[in-house]
Amino acid sequence: MTQAHAHTLRIALAQLNPTVGDVAGNLALAREARRDAAGQGADLVVFTELFLSGYPPEDLVLKPSFLKACWKALEALVEDTRDGGPGIVIGLPRQGPKGRHNSVAIVDGGTIIGLRDKIDLPNYGEFDEKRVFDEGEMPGPVNFRGVRIGVPICEEIWNDLGVCETLAESGAELLIVPNGSPYYRGKVDVRHQVALRQVIESGLPLIFVNQLGGQDELVFDGASFGFNADRTLAFQMTEFETALAVTDWHRDGDTWRCTHGPVVTVPEREEADYRACLLGFRDYVNKNGFKSVVLGLSGGIDSAVCAAIAVDALGAERVRTVMLPYRYTSEDSFKDAADCAKALGCRYDIVPISEPVEGFLSALSDTFEGTEEGITEENLQSRTRGTILMAISNKFGAMVVTTGNKSEMSVGYATLYGDMNGGFNPIKDLYKMQVYALAEWRNRHVPTGALGPGGEVIPHNIIAKAPSAELRPNQTDQDSLPPYPVLDDILECLVEGEMGTEEIVARGHDVATVHRIEHLLYLAEYKRRQSAPGVKITRKNFGRDRRYPITNRFRDRG
Repeated sequence: MTQAHAHTLRIALAQLNPTVGDVAGNLALAREARRDAAGQGADLVVFTELFLSGYPPEDLVLKPSFLKACWKALEALVEDTRDGGPGIVIGLPRQGPKGRHNSVAIVDGGTIIGLRDKIDLPNYGEFDEKRVFDEGEMPGPVNFRGVRIGVPICEEIWNDLGVCETLAESGAELLIVPNGSPYYRGKVDVRHQVALRQVIESGLPLIFVNQLGGQDELVFDGASFGFNADRTLAFQMTEFETALAVTDWHRDGDTWRCTHGPVVTVPEREEADYRACLLGFRDYVNKNGFKSVVLGLSGGIDSAVCAAIAVDALGAERVRTVMLPYRYTSEDSFKDAADCAKALGCRYDIVPISEPVEGFLSALSDTFEGTEEGITEENLQSRTRGTILMAISNKFGAMVVTTGNKSEMSVGYATLYGDMNGGFNPIKDLYKMQVYALAEWRNRHVPTGALGPGGEVIPHNIIAKAPSAELRPNQTDQDSLPPYPVLDDILECLVEGEMGTEEIVARGHDVATVHRIEHLLYLAEYKRRQSAPGVKITRKNFGRDRRYPITNRFRDRG
C-alpha cells in the first residue's frame, strides 16, 4: 500500500465453514477466499478463530502432529502472500516457547508480521479451553501497511480483562476480532451489546468476524458485523450462510469509518431456530460422510419436524422414512405419516412390528409369568422399532435420525435402545411447544438454502391432534405429564434458569407438580448421558452446557 492509500483500507471478511481436523481442506478454503478477495481489490482478508484447525478442536490440539500440520498450513499461506495480494488474519493452534496457544497470525508480504495468543480462555458451558491451551500475554497492536490494528480474540471482548482498552492505549486504530461464537436463541443481539461495550470503552471501531457451520452439537451462525467508533452499525453479514464480504474503511480524522459494506436483516425466533437445526443437521451428516438418513415417521409432530429438517438439509432423495405400526397405531397416524412423506417427497415404507413384538413377548412369557402388563411391554414396542431402524441403517448405510424433543428428554419420556436409537437429533434442544412453533413456521416459509418443497409439509392434523406415543389404547402424553405449556415453563426454570422450586411455584405452578418434574429431571440423567448428540438451540443444552451427576440425591424441598 502506498502512502496515498494509507487513509483507506479494503477488508474482506471470510465467514466460512471449516471442518475440525481437515487442515488441508481448511487451507484450501482460505486460499480460495483470498483469491476471491484479491479479485475484489482487498488489502486484508480476515478469517475466524482457529480456522486452520476448525473450531473447537478440543483434544486434537494435544497431538503434536496436529499442531505441526496447522503450522505447516500457515507457512503455505505466508508463502502465498509473497504475491503482493491481500494480507491475512487467521486463527490456528500452535506450540509456542511458553506453551500451547489459541493463536491468530497476521501475515503480509511473505512474513508473519504479528502473532497473538489468546489470553482469556473460556471454561464454561460448551467451552473447555483452559484444559488444552495456555494463556498468552497482553498484546499490542500490529502495524499493517501503515494502519495499527488490534486483534482481540473472541472471549477477550466478552469480559473485562482490559484487552481492548490496552490495545487502544497502545495506539490501535481499529479492532479486528476473530470469533468462534456458537448460536443460541437471541445470540446476535447479545453479541452486538458485547461489541458496543468495547467500542464505547475503547473509542475504536470494531469488526467481529464469526465462524459458520455445524460442529457436533454446536452451530456457528456467522452473522458477522462491525461498529463504527460512533456506535453506528458499520455492516451486518448474513446468518447461517457462508459469505465473503468486502468492506471499505476510510480514515476520518483520528478514527476509521466503514463507508461500504453489506447491511442485511438477520432472521429471528422460529426462523433462526429452524435454520440452526437445518445447518447443524446438514453439516453433521455431510461432514461425517453419511450418504443418507432414515427415521421412524410415526404421524406425530416430532418425527414430522425432523423429517422436514432432514429433507430441507439433504434433499428428499437422501431421506427414507419408515412407519412402524403396532396394534395401537391409529388410522389417523397412518394417514398423517403418509401425507407428511408425500408432501416432503421422500421415500415412505411401512414395516409392521407385530410379529417381532409378539415374538419377544412369547420368549419372555415364562419369565414374566404372574406379572401385570405395563411399561415393560410398552418399551418392547419402542425397542423393536429401534432395532428395525438400526437394521435398515446397517444394511443400507443410512444414519438413523432420533426424534425426541427436550421436554421428553428432560423427564425421561424416551426409551433407551428404542426411540433414543440414532446418530443425531436435530430437535434435541427444542421444548415441545417450540417444536410446534417450528412446524407452524415451516408450513408458511421455505428457509433460505432449503432443498425441500414449499407449502404445507407438515399436515395440519399432526399439529392439531393430542400428542401420543400410542403404546397402549387411547394413550396421550397428558395422561402422565402436565400440559406441555406448563411442563415447558417448569423445565425452562429448572434447566435454563437453575431456579429453586419456591421461585417456580411463585410463578403460579402447583408445588407437587414442580417437585415431581424436578425429580424426573434428575432421575433421567443416566438416559441423557446415552443419548445421541443434537443441535444446541437454548442457552443451556444437555451435555455440553448442563453437566449434572447421574448419582444425585439432592431434591429442592426448601
